[in-house]
Amino acid sequence: MGRIMAIDYGGKRTGIAITDPMRIIASGLTTVPTGELLGFIRKYCAKEEVDILVVGEPKRLHNEPSDIEKDIAKFLKKLNKEIPALEVARVDERYTSKMASQALVDSGLGKKKRRNKELLDEVSATIILQSYMDIAR
Repeated sequence: MGRIMAIDYGGKRTGIAITDPMRIIASGLTTVPTGELLGFIRKYCAKEEVDILVVGEPKRLHNEPSDIEKDIAKFLKKLNKEIPALEVARVDERYTSKMASQALVDSGLGKKKRRNKELLDEVSATIILQSYMDIAR
């Protein structure tokens, strides 16, 4: 059984989270520039077994797709050509940034560290991954 990876796709950078091999714990992995995302996933999948990629699905309040959805669709098309065996799942990511921000506040991080957008994206990806794991159980 391979790991599950989740991404919080962004215009500039993308947060990435991963499960342990037993798929019990979701943990933040890193944040990468979005232009380097496909290469990062390719390299990671070459050294670790990853079965599922969970991609946040950004929607507006009235269930309409967000503007970045077009970019995500292009990325997923490229990903499918590069790694066709990788299953892709989508999870509604509404409010994950707010939840991630609150999680950082609740963790006791100082204000300066909470402003780190890379950390926020990584925590958002972890929330997306945990949401998928909760649904899949």
